[in-house]
Amino acid sequence: MESTEKLTDTNAILAYLYETFPLCFIAEGETKPLKIGLFQDLAERLADDSKVSKTQLRIALRRYTSSWRYLKGVKAGAQRIDLDGNPCGELEQEHIDHAQATLKESQDRAKAKRAEKAAKSEGQAPKAAKKPVKKNPPKRKPAAPKAQAKPVNLTPAVLNELKPNQRVNVKLGKAPVKGVILDIKKDDVQVQLDSGLTVKVRVEHILL
Repeated sequence: MESTEKLTDTNAILAYLYETFPLCFIAEGETKPLKIGLFQDLAERLADDSKVSKTQLRIALRRYTSSWRYLKGVKAGAQRIDLDGNPCGELEQEHIDHAQATLKESQDRAKAKRAEKAAKSEGQAPKAAKKPVKKNPPKRKPAAPKAQAKPVNLTPAVLNELKPNQRVNVKLGKAPVKGVILDIKKDDVQVQLDSGLTVKVRVEHILL
């Protein structure tokens, strides 16, 4: 039975590399550029190590070399190193340019995400503040039912007594409605009600 457990978490594998190759993988502070083809050296050194697989090593190595602190260390005058920390030559300019471009792109993405998160937080704040206002709106007292005005001494109109612009009451439904005569043609009387509606009724529907 094996005495060691397989490492699957990338952070745990990185911690293992920091411990096993401290001159190559630097846990804190400024890092140094790694030798080209270092993965092959790493896979050979750990071929008999049951803790890590090649796949997990590749993922951990990619995480390490894409970190901001590693990309910042890829600069002019820096020396690449092998697993034992030995210098393996200076960096080429194209590698430095690529690292700086990758760093800027990563930082811009992080900045955009922070700005988007801040904007969402600010946008939600006013909505939360409005909720208490809607919670307990002031209760309005129910309006008292309007007493229906009862016609007092209204009598049917006589046609020859009616004239335009005269105030009259029109018998519509249960209660008379007030209005003004617009026109009179034979027995038909055109009246504009106070509501704005214009109706044409027979003279027997006019009350005075």
